[in-house]
Amino acid sequence: MSAASQLGSVDGTTVIITGGARGIGAATARLFADRGATVWIGDVDTDVAAATADDIPRARSGRLDVTSPRSWQQFVDTVVSDSGPIDILVNNAGVMPLGALTDETDATTDLILDVNVKGMLNGIRAVVPQMVDRRFGHIVNVASMAGMIPIPGMVTYNASKFAALGASLAARREYAGTGVSISAILPAAVRTELASGAELGGGMPTVDPDVVAAAIVKTVRTQAARTSVPRWVAPGWSVVNAFVPESIQNVARRLLDDRRALRSIDADGRRTYSDRIDRQTRAHCAPGPTSNEVGK
Repeated sequence: MSAASQLGSVDGTTVIITGGARGIGAATARLFADRGATVWIGDVDTDVAAATADDIPRARSGRLDVTSPRSWQQFVDTVVSDSGPIDILVNNAGVMPLGALTDETDATTDLILDVNVKGMLNGIRAVVPQMVDRRFGHIVNVASMAGMIPIPGMVTYNASKFAALGASLAARREYAGTGVSISAILPAAVRTELASGAELGGGMPTVDPDVVAAAIVKTVRTQAARTSVPRWVAPGWSVVNAFVPESIQNVARRLLDDRRALRSIDADGRRTYSDRIDRQTRAHCAPGPTSNEVGK
């Protein structure tokens, strides 16, 4: 890209999207490609990723285990060799098991933190050096409004998304002035398989993956530090949290039934996602190479 068009257009850029086989990642891949980018979908679910890429012009796919620095290096090397320097990274891969903290196994806790936090940090480390050398690059970390709003039944997921937001803001400051911009996207409840069978409480609005994808692509131009989807949610919560006493918040939460993630999961409706998480958890615990990325 020319200096004049830096971060103003995605046409001609090379983009990596993790967990891009489904959901937000697939919608984002399609939108970047529609706007002229070469898109690489990184995912451990290689068959689905390949099918998604086949359906998107200028999209390709490859195996990527975000929790493994070695897997990251192999994937980045492939992308650079085939398509040139990486201009944009979208750290989208994430997992969201639900339920009481005391019922959560150590293996599930490890999976959530390794994918949602370590996977994001690995991604930044894998691409930032070359971006800094070129003095050009943009990284988008897909966090969640669960990175600001605590929700019962999602303790470890909340922890991972608070971490994702904090890491995004800190890395943004660390790389300020290098030509590399870092943005965090905080979707509310997204209508994807990740949220299937779950009625998340707390009055959280729901959005479609295409809306989140549009917000991700928009950050290439705005370079906003933090964007919630819908946009009003994060500012609104910040005002509530700053000025509304906890006792009143608790009354509102009870009225909105913010404990639904603890007691109102539709097991049948969530079966496909739960089974996939179980497979990923077992693979993550197995000795040798891991396979533990589930796209949002």
